[in-house]
Parts: sequence; C-alpha cells; structure tokens
Amino acid sequence: MNENILYGKNIILRALEPEDLEHLYQWENDTEIWNVSETLSPISRYILKKYLLNATRDIFETRQLRLIIQLRNTDKAIGTMDIFDFDHFHKRAAVGILIADKTERKKGYAGEALEIIKKYAFTVLRLHQLYCTITVTNTSSLELFQKAGYEISGIRKEWNWRGDNFQDEYFLQLVNSES
Repeated sequence: MNENILYGKNIILRALEPEDLEHLYQWENDTEIWNVSETLSPISRYILKKYLLNATRDIFETRQLRLIIQLRNTDKAIGTMDIFDFDHFHKRAAVGILIADKTERKKGYAGEALEIIKKYAFTVLRLHQLYCTITVTNTSSLELFQKAGYEISGIRKEWNWRGDNFQDEYFLQLVNSES
C-alpha cells in the first residue's frame, strides 16, 4: 500500500492530535456553519478533549473517522474531512468536508481532499460507494461534489428545517466502478 495515500499535491489528511483542540473548538462553535453541520448547540472543550482521547479508536468500532486537512509542508490546519456512518457489511460510508479557514476557501483544497479520501476509501477500506447529502441551496457544495464525480441519485423533500421553512436535500453517490 502507498504510504502517502493521504497526501495530495497541496494538502495532507492526517489524524487528529491533542494540539487540534483549539481548532476543533473554534470550528465546532462557529454558528455560521451550524446549518451545514446540523449543529444545534455549542460544544465544550471538555467534550472535545474526551473526543480527542477516543479518536484513536478504529473506524470499524466507531463507524467514523475524522481527519484534519493540513496544508502540505506546513503545520497549518484548515479544516476537517469526515467519513461517518461507515458500514463495512454494505461497503459504504458518508463523507463530509469543512474548509473552516475562510482565507483558504476556493483554492481547490476541498476537491483535492475529496480525491484523497476517495482513494483511501476505495483502496484501503475497500468501500463500494461514498455518499453525502447537501441542502439544495448549498450550490457551492453541490458543485464541489459533482465535480468530484458524485451524482445526484435522489432528493428528500422538505427535509431540513432552516428557521422559517423546510428545505429539500439532495442525496449524492460516488460508486466505485472497480469494486
């Protein structure tokens, strides 16, 4: 197996470290992104410390994996890449991405992270498919995932409450044609 499978041209995806606590605290409590992450309340440093202590547990046990997106050849963490709802039996998992550092958005890092996680999921985890859900009004995420090869396979009508109305949500899939 390629040792550098989690390395891209400009970024790496790496394991969580205790030093990531402050980044996670800021990102998880950024109310501007709560509507995307479906967060409803602040998360304490205490809870995040406990989470970091358990982050070494295996994806087969926890059904999730969070990785830090870090600029290559630097120590700068710019966001997170998540695999969750991991289902080994059905060989699928959901993915989520956040470029939390607003100064690093629109530079291609999210697309690069999606390509890296696809290779990891299909070659290391041997998954058959990845999927995600995106609110229909989140056009930038929709464009990002479609550019990465994800296809809309369904729509959930009036799925998410957004304060004053319900919004539809797309269901997108990326199927591994080689599995």
